Amino acid sequence: MSKALLKSTGIVSAMTSLSRVTGFIRDMVYAQMFGAGSGTDAFFVAFRIPNLLRRLFAEGAFSQAFVPVFSEYQARRSRAELEELVDQVAGTLGALLLLVTAIGVVAAPVLILLFAPGFTADANQYDLTVEMLRITFPYLFFISLTAFAGGVLNSCGKFAVPAVTPVLLNLTMIAAALWLAPRMEQPVMGLAWGVFIAGVIQLSFQVPFLRQVKLLPRPRWGWAARGVQQILRLMLPALFGSSVAQINLLLNTVLASFLVSGSVSWLYYSDRLVEFPLGIFGVALGTVILPKLSRQHADAEKEGFSQTLDWALRWALLIGVPATVALIILSGPILSALFQYGAFDARDVIMSAYSLMAFTLGLIAFMLIKVLAPGFYARKDIRSPVKYGLIAVGANTVLVLILVWPLAHTGLALATSLAALLNAGLLFINLRRRHIYQPRAGWGKFLAQLTAANLAMGLVLWFGAGNLEQWLIASARDRLWHLSGLIAAGGGTYLLAALAVGIRPRQLLHE
Repeated sequence: MSKALLKSTGIVSAMTSLSRVTGFIRDMVYAQMFGAGSGTDAFFVAFRIPNLLRRLFAEGAFSQAFVPVFSEYQARRSRAELEELVDQVAGTLGALLLLVTAIGVVAAPVLILLFAPGFTADANQYDLTVEMLRITFPYLFFISLTAFAGGVLNSCGKFAVPAVTPVLLNLTMIAAALWLAPRMEQPVMGLAWGVFIAGVIQLSFQVPFLRQVKLLPRPRWGWAARGVQQILRLMLPALFGSSVAQINLLLNTVLASFLVSGSVSWLYYSDRLVEFPLGIFGVALGTVILPKLSRQHADAEKEGFSQTLDWALRWALLIGVPATVALIILSGPILSALFQYGAFDARDVIMSAYSLMAFTLGLIAFMLIKVLAPGFYARKDIRSPVKYGLIAVGANTVLVLILVWPLAHTGLALATSLAALLNAGLLFINLRRRHIYQPRAGWGKFLAQLTAANLAMGLVLWFGAGNLEQWLIASARDRLWHLSGLIAAGGGTYLLAALAVGIRPRQLLHE
């Protein structure tokens, strides 16, 4: 069974890799054409608001509540009852999303006051952000229904389609930046329209695949239906518990709006780089194990439940630790090679590198949260992650107020990482304390082997990277070639060192 999990994780990771690569190309286009200034700050805020709500409502709370209920219906109910659940959830969710979208469009000026109050110091930037938010906010409607479709497909074992769907967003945004933006009076406005168009395209892409699994919904209002009520009861606390990192990032955006121009953009670019390994493997692991854990809980397989968590934790560290080491050492070179073109200058590279290193300190914690939280959600225990999330948000709020003044935007990123470490620690300790997760033998040896392999890789990257000043003055071609060589050398060193110290793939194929 672990081979099947690994295969599913590999499929999701491969599709997500394609999404992340096209996302980097998209960000490179942004950087070259728009740089890091007031216009891009305005767009990133206008996009972040519906994107935050999407992660809160759709990929966060809804997914964590919907998948366990859907899995239960698959295991214990008839096909007719399962189809009825899908119809009622689609109709109820769609109606609520239409209402929220209408409110968001009307209340755009107020939302900008709440999410980026610092923009009021520049009337033009504030008005531009409001106008773009009215265009981007309907994205919430389309992408939330896309996430609903993805939850159905994932629960049916069809992981590739939901994972590859974000590629359509990136391709649409690249087209909007290159073709639509130059044709508009305010070019950056073309990016806002690109977001709207991408939402429509991503939702439409799901339809044939839902029809293929014979679960294309016929939306019906079903607020009072048992399954819908069960999902809603799980969603309410999950709205907070599953999206702590997003709330922390939102607080960063609010405070960054008061900092020097470019701060929001620096945080955006550094966060995007951390999201690369997190999305490729951390999110993939969480996506794949949640349906499995839900079925194991429904079938009272306690030992299997614990073994699935153990398997996922080992893989999270096997990927997360080297990603952390590499991003910290290569923060400046990566930003220079990928984004130092056109309007994105050397100062933007240096400032973004500071926040990238700070965000990267929390990468392992972000990954562990993706693995540990499903251990609660699969058991329909939403309250525990909410409680730990509240503690983490409280800690983040205190930390940002302490760190923002001496460290500016870097302090905001560091506070987010420290809060994530606290959140992951609380999740792990309580899974152990309740005997839900029992580590299998061999963890001490595995951690020692992991440390040795990463030390070897870190030394190669450290000496190979050289001085950042050399990267900043090098040609674009030289930067890309040098970075590619470093990644190949570092990755090869890590694999050879892991094998040399005794880590074997077969050891990780068993739950």
